[in-house]
Amino acid sequence: MLASISAPFVDTSADDLVWTLDHPPVVPLATRTVRVPGARVELRVLGASHQVTVTPDPVRGAGALVETVACLPGLPGGLPGSIERPDLGRYRFGSLVESLSRNELALRVERLHHEVADSPGGLLVAFPGDPLAVTALHLTPDRGGPLRWRTWHAYPQSGELVTTTSNVTTPPTSERSAP
Repeated sequence: MLASISAPFVDTSADDLVWTLDHPPVVPLATRTVRVPGARVELRVLGASHQVTVTPDPVRGAGALVETVACLPGLPGGLPGSIERPDLGRYRFGSLVESLSRNELALRVERLHHEVADSPGGLLVAFPGDPLAVTALHLTPDRGGPLRWRTWHAYPQSGELVTTTSNVTTPPTSERSAP
């Protein structure tokens, strides 16, 4: 899904981004909800930031996982290279910040448009003022395996592309645990 919005970029650079699982949901600029076996996944764009919420079906009795990558007031910037949280459904997060020339960034953003915009698990937001100013999220559920999503935050003013990868193995659904 490609969403055009009128809101300008909010974040300034990759160095200002913070990763957390403790921030409450924020009102998004754009959202896409995807149902997967046993859960509802909401992809949320918050400016050049994102949140992904994974809410298990009520039968599981577990709380939602809320991943936030954003500029958060009062918290120092800097993304971890990788994090593992076995206590949260074997959640794993990784990030990569690349410095790219304008031409390289344009090629990557074009690929994102092709990969994400028409995917049933994709959300791409284009910001006004620069065609390379995009935030994209892509959920690629694995049948019977972990939930996987990738995100991209393009900062054309600094030539940066932030890519994050996350996955979480949720507990089996009641259908799968039946004998």
